[in-house]
Amino acid sequence: MTQLQIGPHAVQPPVVLAPMAGITNAPFRTLCREFSGGKGLFVSEMITTRALVERNEKTMQLIHFDETEKPRSIQLYGVDPDTVGKAVRMIAEEDLADHIDLNFGCPVPKVTRKGGGSALPYKRHLLRSILREAVSNAGDLPVTMKMRKGIDDDHITYLDAGRIAVEEGVTAIALHGRTAAQHYGGTADWDAIARLKEAVPEIPVLGNGDIWSADDALRMVRETGCDGVVVGRGCLGRPWLFGDLVAAFEGTGTYARPTFKEVAAVMLRHAMLLGEWLGDEARGVIDFRKHVAWYTKGFAIGSESRKKLAIASSLDELDALMSDLDLDQPWPAGADGPRGRTSGRNRVVLPDGWLDDPYDRAGVTADAELDTSGG
Repeated sequence: MTQLQIGPHAVQPPVVLAPMAGITNAPFRTLCREFSGGKGLFVSEMITTRALVERNEKTMQLIHFDETEKPRSIQLYGVDPDTVGKAVRMIAEEDLADHIDLNFGCPVPKVTRKGGGSALPYKRHLLRSILREAVSNAGDLPVTMKMRKGIDDDHITYLDAGRIAVEEGVTAIALHGRTAAQHYGGTADWDAIARLKEAVPEIPVLGNGDIWSADDALRMVRETGCDGVVVGRGCLGRPWLFGDLVAAFEGTGTYARPTFKEVAAVMLRHAMLLGEWLGDEARGVIDFRKHVAWYTKGFAIGSESRKKLAIASSLDELDALMSDLDLDQPWPAGADGPRGRTSGRNRVVLPDGWLDDPYDRAGVTADAELDTSGG
């Protein structure tokens, strides 16, 4: 493959860590980057433009990057063009990041009910205004966007949104092949990724959805012609997947099949990094709890042991609990499949009258901006 070019940044192999709220913080990005040998692009969890402009304490911590992170990549969420423009200008002028990604893909109700995330591209003029403000205030920083196919099967937006993005100077587009109504259920529509690539040949298109293994990533590129892949839920509890992706795209080596002992070592390191990042070991271990089920998927450790691991409150306790388990277990056969959320939704929560006119801006004000970042 030719290398993926995001503005001045060459991404080779063309692999991007998807922003995930509460997941892709600095510690998790560190693990993924270490396994990849520093290759790829690793995006922060979602940062709300209002919280950034107001210099919210939690948000300012979330945009902290390790000195080894190059390029530094921030994903922004916003619905008000002026606020988005201010946030982007702040990032550019204060050298807070090297790349800005805009979130138009989040399907959760707290976002869509305000007209944000995957609801927003339905409003074509609003989308154009946000992209214009972002690009015009970014200076030399590349601006990309991530989106879904649309709100539901009756309100598909991705092709219109793609053309608007090209016209407004967006550098690359990532498409999750699901609608907001699908949430994370069903099967991702890779054909839509191929259609978007055909519709916007001027800029790179990245595919997202149902990449559970490195072979899935290669297959997506072959079948859709996309320029790269964005990996989200597939790496939950498996940061070494990025090493597999490098091996797959470069055609070298074999894929990781860690024993439970090796997985346990990564779990402890992940919890330790979280504690260092949060400035408190107990808080780090507590934050790590949500990762336990993903790391241990498929291993024979019993429900009671899983429960104890998921309520551990110190590194010593976590270490002791894992030491009592069978650490010689090989990588389980069923652990490479789907993980994370797989549920669907039949109804997308939207502002009143949102679907009445795809070109008006009814219901969208600065008050629709979220005031907190991350999960």
